[in-house]
Amino acid sequence: MRYLKRKNAAAEQSASDVSDVVQGLLDQMETGGEQVARDLCRQFDGWAGDVLVSEAQLAQAAEKLTAQERADIEFAHDNVRRFAQAQRATIQDTQIEILPGFVAGQRQIPVQSAGCYVPGGRYAHIASAIMTITTAKVAGVGYICACSPPSGPDGIPAEILYAMQVCGADQVLNMGGVQAVASMAHGFFGLPKVDVLAGPGNQYVADAKRILFGQVGIDMVAGPTDLLVLADGQADPFVVAWDLVGQAEHGANSPVWLVTDDVGLAEQVLKQVPDMIASLPEPNRSSAQTAWDDLAEIVICEDRDEMVQVSDRYAPEHLQVQCADQDWWLSNLNAYGSLFLGEETTVAFGDKAAGPNHVLPTSGAARYTGGLSVAKFMKTVTWQASSRDAMRPIAEATARISRMEGMEGHARTADIRLAKYFPDEVFSLGTNKVR
Repeated sequence: MRYLKRKNAAAEQSASDVSDVVQGLLDQMETGGEQVARDLCRQFDGWAGDVLVSEAQLAQAAEKLTAQERADIEFAHDNVRRFAQAQRATIQDTQIEILPGFVAGQRQIPVQSAGCYVPGGRYAHIASAIMTITTAKVAGVGYICACSPPSGPDGIPAEILYAMQVCGADQVLNMGGVQAVASMAHGFFGLPKVDVLAGPGNQYVADAKRILFGQVGIDMVAGPTDLLVLADGQADPFVVAWDLVGQAEHGANSPVWLVTDDVGLAEQVLKQVPDMIASLPEPNRSSAQTAWDDLAEIVICEDRDEMVQVSDRYAPEHLQVQCADQDWWLSNLNAYGSLFLGEETTVAFGDKAAGPNHVLPTSGAARYTGGLSVAKFMKTVTWQASSRDAMRPIAEATARISRMEGMEGHARTADIRLAKYFPDEVFSLGTNKVR
């Protein structure tokens, strides 16, 4: 393999160390409670209005949207809901008879409460509300709190509020940033403490979730979004180039990569991208330009086997395949957050309305985890039950293994059952004999 374009190592900036700042904010709220959260909301979001969004405000949000806008949000919600329901159907209770009379099993139990973070700022992330709230709802979570940074005099944008309402949020916080994450985790403003925090956010939100993990569950610690496109000679370079540019518009720290075995295609993509970026409005144009100049890479491989090796090494959040023989790629690729097969689909479909979740592992984390699913809002717990006869060989083995480990107390919990249930027999268990 060789690089037609490499990232600019000199220009690449390492992520800022924000942990001290985030920890300080969390400590303030731990001590000062919701009043500190209000103060931080006023400081960072410029919001001094109501923190809790009322039912009337939610209704007003719907009235501010056109019928088409409401229909599009409902369409996306329905697709995400049905995909999540299909996921839920694969997560089942089960049991097995380990030995005759000794039964063990597992139950799938949804968490009682969840907090869904919806990013704000430059873009109105309607889809993030749909992805997180809908998935928690389908999982069976009893209480869902959603939050998003207020924007302007009305607070959270109407389109986000409408999506939150359609998807089933029980309460909405006019708040973003570390203060929102902490408020949901601590149960400020009279709300239940959440069991799980989910949803993308900036580096401060991501670090707050990381620090709070253990006190609450989290979906993942997400970094900047990324995309890798695999393309062979049959791919359309115009389409490939636009897919790369579309993802680069997320921000200056969002890498995109093209991996191909066709030099001609790679050269055409490299030639077309600058004009495409130049056609974007600001600030999208500046973000995409910086991401392309500093972080984008184009890798030339010998064949498709090497393309797979390179792709698995990058382990991208989004992996797009514009190559012949889609089934081969589906069978051979192993490290990605979400896979998009063929020119007929693209990352934006998955990000907005197709159905599969767009909250995905970044920064190579797809090597060991997948994205947000109903399973993130559920607990797989196990149980066991036994007849007295069935527990006998289990108890005998348990006592012997426990003594090999030096755990005499564990051994005796098995011994006493053998002695109680089989009083007429003698058991040789390690150094002790129990009658």
